[in-house]
Amino acid sequence: MPKLACVAGEPSGDLLAAPALSALNQIPDMANLEVYGIGGPRMQAEGMRSDWSMETLSVRGYVEAIKQLPAILKLRKELIAKLLGVDRPDVYLGIDAPDFNLGVELQLRKAGIPTLHFVSPSIWAWRAGRIKKIAQAVDRMLCIFPFETEIYERAGVASTYVGHPLASEIPLESNPQQAREKVTKTLKLSSSALDGIVIAVLPGSRGSEIELIAPVFFETMQLLTQKLKGQKLQFLIPVATPRLREPLEQLLLKLKNINPDIQIHLLDGMADEVLEASDVVLIASGTATLQAALWKKPMVISYKVPWLTAQIMKRQGYLPYVGLPNILCGKFVVPELLQDEATPEKLATAVQDWLDHPNKVAELKARFAEMHETLRRPTGLLVAQAVAQTIENSRQKRVAA
Repeated sequence: MPKLACVAGEPSGDLLAAPALSALNQIPDMANLEVYGIGGPRMQAEGMRSDWSMETLSVRGYVEAIKQLPAILKLRKELIAKLLGVDRPDVYLGIDAPDFNLGVELQLRKAGIPTLHFVSPSIWAWRAGRIKKIAQAVDRMLCIFPFETEIYERAGVASTYVGHPLASEIPLESNPQQAREKVTKTLKLSSSALDGIVIAVLPGSRGSEIELIAPVFFETMQLLTQKLKGQKLQFLIPVATPRLREPLEQLLLKLKNINPDIQIHLLDGMADEVLEASDVVLIASGTATLQAALWKKPMVISYKVPWLTAQIMKRQGYLPYVGLPNILCGKFVVPELLQDEATPEKLATAVQDWLDHPNKVAELKARFAEMHETLRRPTGLLVAQAVAQTIENSRQKRVAA
């Protein structure tokens, strides 16, 4: 029975890997494939056995990672020991989480286990020196953005452009009205509840993000209700994971004490429906910004990290922008308000600016449609084929030996 070990370190990795595991189930030679390691609910739904919780690895930034470092190092040591011992796989697939996965891949590759890495670290944006470690640790890099393969070719690292799975999952044409109907039904609202302006608010998928940026977003929502007084205004917040619901409910309760009439709705998951239903998006930097771009939505990107983390990242950064839509377009097509710039006043003004300029929104949607076409590939199948081919090559080598 062929064996695949894989590790996803956070919800976005779980989202990226699930289609690949689904496609592997459709490849005849992989019908009995055993998949195990660390993954989230989507990967587990495709038959993966997660031997550790993904929560340990779901941290962002230097300062936050230092706090979690002992637990992370312990987990990595246990994982490597298991994969070099009783659970030795035919191939290892690291999904994103480069700080964790590259260390695992390095040890496994030294022991003769082929390694694939799905989602290139952002070496084109910061920490370009990391490509040397990648060359030592990874047999093949599976790239989700088209410009990345040239970088790896120059460095002598095998790579394959597989597209971004979200680009295939999200339709080229959206249906906001249908999405609004789904949301109203879920929230048990009247069918006309979302007839006015709908603003999607995505404050992140980690506890640290909710702690730092969510309070600012709630203040921004309050300011927008004042700025757009007299207009029917609804805010939709998709709650990324169950553990984030309580802190968001506390923020909502505090705001309701100030403004009982403000219309803010929390939904468990449903990020796609919320984005599709919206007119404009206020969003924390991360994979969700690409999700919003694929739904062709105007957005305001924001982020806050502890001061020390921000200083370290600033010194190692090479691009003037952090949001994926801006990186992929090569210019500031949507505003980014980060750190000290992330004030409720500036965020509210930037959101309102999209609402006041429909021509600008139309131009942005056309640009995002072009980007969508470029990223649209059968990603899950291409990743699955790379895994299956690597397993087959490994088998042939063993037979030849």
